Order: sequence, then structure tokens, then C-alpha cells
Amino acid sequence: MLFSRNFQVTVASALLSFYSLPSSADSLSQAIKTESAIHSAAVKSQAKINTLDERTRKMLEQYRSATRQSKTLHIYNNHLKGLLASQESEKASLEQQLQEIETTQREIVPLILNMQHSLEQFVALDLPFLPEERQKRLSVLKEMMTRADVSNAEKFRRLIEAYQIENNYGNTIEAYRANIELDGNISSVDFLRIGRISLYYQRLDGSETGVWNNNDKHWEPLASEFRDSIRQGLRIARKETAPDLLTLPVSAATEAVQ
Repeated sequence: MLFSRNFQVTVASALLSFYSLPSSADSLSQAIKTESAIHSAAVKSQAKINTLDERTRKMLEQYRSATRQSKTLHIYNNHLKGLLASQESEKASLEQQLQEIETTQREIVPLILNMQHSLEQFVALDLPFLPEERQKRLSVLKEMMTRADVSNAEKFRRLIEAYQIENNYGNTIEAYRANIELDGNISSVDFLRIGRISLYYQRLDGSETGVWNNNDKHWEPLASEFRDSIRQGLRIARKETAPDLLTLPVSAATEAVQ
């Protein structure tokens, strides 16, 4: 009878365990579902965090880029301000220079004309060497003074160039051949110019030698004793012989009449 009772208890316990299995399965299933939901929520949260992190990173890069651009624009703006100030200063300087140029233009024209007239007078009063060449230079200058297509700067440059040429004549010795009028006849002679001190001539056959009298403005014959000196001077001027001392008559300088 005892065995029977123990068996009944065991069967009852088994039955109780059997009937309690569905409840445990439901709890386990619910726990799994809950864990799965938590996992899904965690995944979604991580995705949101990643998205927010990416947006934050992009916003940070945009901020840094905007900051760099702001600094660059600030530097460039200061540079433009400096350029603008420099341009304004240059503009004012150019306007001042234009005004000065207009004043200079008004002042330089009379100066150029006076210099051109003075050069003509100087050549007219000078020794009559290279008359055609020098008169041609003066004619070109005079014609150029009335040309509108030639700037005042070019006129002034050409005038200074002519002055330099005339100035160089005073520091050189020269021999050239040209025609001369003697006793009403045109003859070909050799001329010897020694600076602006004296101008001599000698016939090609050496039969006559003379000197220009700049006080009386005429040619004067020289004694035959100067013939060899003139011939030697011509050779020196042509660089046919070495420089040497020459014994020649020189017109005495006279005081200019005021």
C-alpha cells in the first residue's frame, strides 16, 4: 500500500510538471522576444548614433572650412583695402603729374623755340665749315618745330642732339673737300678745321692757302710759308700721319659787342 501511495505522489508530481511546461516556454519565448527587441533597439540606437556622429563630423568639417574661408577672406579683404589705398594714392599722383605735364608743356615750348633760334644764330656767327650739312640740320629742326605729329619730347631730344654735334666740333680736327668761291670763281679745295679756332683752305695743287677771318667774314690768303703746315694738318686730320705740332696763324679773339 505504501508503494502505491509513493507512485501516486510521483505521478502527481509528473503531472504537475507536465502542466507547468507551457508556462515556462511562454516565459522563455517572451524573454527571447524581449532580448531581440532590446537588441534591435540597440542596433537602431547605434545606427542613430552613427548617423549623428557622421552629421556631427560633417558639420565640424563645414565649420572648419568656413573658419578657414573666413580667415582667407579677411586677409584678402585687408589686401584689397591696401591695394585700393595704393591705387587712390597713385591716382592722386597721376592727376598731379598730369597737371604738372600741362604746365611743363606750356613752359617747354617757348624754351624749345628759343633754343632752336639760338642754335641758328650760333651757326650763322660761327666759322663757315660744313655749311650744307649744318644748314640742312637746322632746316630739319625748324620744319619739325611746326609738326603736330612730333611730340615736344622728341623735338627737345633732336634739338639737344644738334647741340651736342655742334659742341663736338669744338673738340675735334677735321679735313674735308668742298667747293669755295675765290675771286668770283668756284674752286674745289681741301678744308682744314681745327676745333672752332680756325678754318683753313688749300687748293688741290697746293698753289694757294688761306684762312677764314671770322671778324670780317671773308677769306684771307696766307703766305707760302704756311703751305706745308696746312698740308701736314690735313694729313693729321685724315689720320694719315701721327699728330704733331703745327705752326699756323690764328685769328685773335675779339670781345663780343653787348
